[in-house]
Amino acid sequence: MTTTAQGTKVDLQVELPEDLHDALQTFLDKNPAWSQSRVFAAATSLFLMQNNSGGQNIKRLYLDTLFDYSI
Repeated sequence: MTTTAQGTKVDLQVELPEDLHDALQTFLDKNPAWSQSRVFAAATSLFLMQNNSGGQNIKRLYLDTLFDYSI
């Protein structure tokens, strides 16, 4: 775990289908402002919002991640 201005971050190790990994890598190659961590944070927070989980802090995290804001 590391602590940043946005709070504590936890490292994850995940298994992805190869097609999803390839698509993610293609996206990252074309969009250097995005990192794998940023994509996963945006995707996870959006999933949680769509499923009515997490509250205001998840909404703020989603917007901050989407627009690359640092608190």
